[in-house]
Amino acid sequence: MPDTQCAILALDQGTSSTRAIVFDQAGAILARCQRELPQSYPRPGWVEHDARRIWTDQLSTAREAIAVVRARRVVALGVTNQRETTLLWNRATGEPLYPAIVWQDRRTADLCDELRAQGLEPEVRNRTGLLLDPYFSGTKLKWLLDHIPGARAQALEGKLAFGTIDSWLLWMLSGGAEVATREQAVHATDVSNASRTLLWNIHRQDWDDVLLTALDIPRAVLPQVHASGHLYGHTVPGLLPESLPIGAMAGDQQAALFGQACLQAGLAKNTYGTGCFLLLHTGNVAQNSHHGLLTTAAAQATGQGPQYALEGSVFVGGAVVQWLRDGLHAISASAEVEQLAQSVPDSGGVVFVPAFTGLGAPYWRPDATGTITGLTRGTTIAHVARAALESIAFQSAALLGSMNADSQAAGGPQVAELRVDGGASGNDLLMQFQADLLGIPVVRPLVLETTALGVAMLAGLSCGVYAGVGAIEALWKPARRFLPGLDAERARQRNQEWEHAVRQTLTP
Repeated sequence: MPDTQCAILALDQGTSSTRAIVFDQAGAILARCQRELPQSYPRPGWVEHDARRIWTDQLSTAREAIAVVRARRVVALGVTNQRETTLLWNRATGEPLYPAIVWQDRRTADLCDELRAQGLEPEVRNRTGLLLDPYFSGTKLKWLLDHIPGARAQALEGKLAFGTIDSWLLWMLSGGAEVATREQAVHATDVSNASRTLLWNIHRQDWDDVLLTALDIPRAVLPQVHASGHLYGHTVPGLLPESLPIGAMAGDQQAALFGQACLQAGLAKNTYGTGCFLLLHTGNVAQNSHHGLLTTAAAQATGQGPQYALEGSVFVGGAVVQWLRDGLHAISASAEVEQLAQSVPDSGGVVFVPAFTGLGAPYWRPDATGTITGLTRGTTIAHVARAALESIAFQSAALLGSMNADSQAAGGPQVAELRVDGGASGNDLLMQFQADLLGIPVVRPLVLETTALGVAMLAGLSCGVYAGVGAIEALWKPARRFLPGLDAERARQRNQEWEHAVRQTLTP
């Protein structure tokens, strides 16, 4: 039996909140603390975060969570993070040179167009598995080096550090928070976060000199890269009640794939958060996509070789519910959307394409804008709310259709079930509609905090809490299976209605 006195701390730094969750060895949640993270929109298409606020909130939530379980023995710490969000800081002073540029930020769209016109995209695709899009970190970093006076010169001299949020938190935890310990701070990231930068060669497992040259980024600014499950260092004394080994780091979606026990080729999960992120594990094969998906590194446990996944990203998932709340004031709290949507039998012909920041996979149209079609005099705010929820499922169905097509082309299997997590996966109406559209079971696990659970498991593996990956697979348990209730022809028609609305969105 697992030793439930043994606990693991997961730091889960997301787009809209900063959290700390403590798990026992069996994967049960012992404590959970959270702070909402303010968003900054200084210009249309720009999204920024206060990196100092992220650090202070992460530290305070970690301390609070540990205090709740003070009778337990916390033996390891793992960090999972919003990916692609880009930060540049001074190694000597510890100060960020600019706010963190969030993954949703579109300020480098013109730069991506220029690089695409120069013929760089095939190189990017072949080397990184990604597309040239403002979503990723590389063009954000170039923007920072180009626009902050003196930044590129300082970077060349080794005075600056670039990182995604995992790197920033690791640096602060391991010494960067205080002048006296700053020289020992660890500047590193893991393969899953590195693979989202446009700069990491997923085949050679190294930073790519061709792409660094194309974006004019010096190697001196980049972090070291390790497996996701790796002993990165220890928290410096005084930050937490005890110095803890930092045993794992992973981008949030790869951590969730691990936490969902999707550890073999053919298993898929979808996380319903601010955006939606659908990943299909492809084993140790970096499978190319011909349907607008990304090839990315999956979380790599201690002792494993490189692992890969196909990924599709929906830029606006749960954020559409936030827009109903904050933009239209249709609801006062996000949790009210399900009841409002259920007050009508269907969307009344309304289709909502929430392309607030362009469209991600499989469309990749940063110029797309939001569209609502099918409005009549009989349309109510309840129909719009239902269409907003349905938009999350429609976008995810388009992703899974592309994944199945890629898998079939490579001689692989079709996805037999979709494992789901994230805040919106608790919405039964949405999950049932998702199963209806896909025609396969949608499975919600007992523990919905799979992002934090995944990195806790990775940390447990690297710190000796678990004997091997097989122990992780045994911990995953389903809570509810949503079975398709719509006949295949009607599901096909509904998906066609969505694609028709998307075409209207993309019309110049």
